[in-house]
Amino acid sequence: MSLTVVKNATCTFCGCVCDDIELHADAERIVETKRACILGESWFKNHTAERLYPDALIDGREATVDEAVEAAAEFLHAADMPLVYGLSNVTCETTREAVRLAELVGAVIDSHTSL
Repeated sequence: MSLTVVKNATCTFCGCVCDDIELHADAERIVETKRACILGESWFKNHTAERLYPDALIDGREATVDEAVEAAAEFLHAADMPLVYGLSNVTCETTREAVRLAELVGAVIDSHTSL
């Protein structure tokens, strides 16, 4: 079986955003990484192209993305003390949008590093 090689892949796992990683993948998973740290290697090798879950779930049932966005908006609107949490595995652009959303709804932002 031939492998697909991706050069200059970017890892967003820890926030260092290393962008010189080389990935070797078969049809379903990454089988080799070059120049990734131990965290990045584990992250890449444990993510697959398999679709194990639907695009969205609401109360455990499958939902469309539009339904999920509407439900999230309703939760945020009804929240007394909304929290935006995580963001350790996202891009800078995603973080920027999360901060905008937090400011819009009066939320508190926290990251996994507070643990």
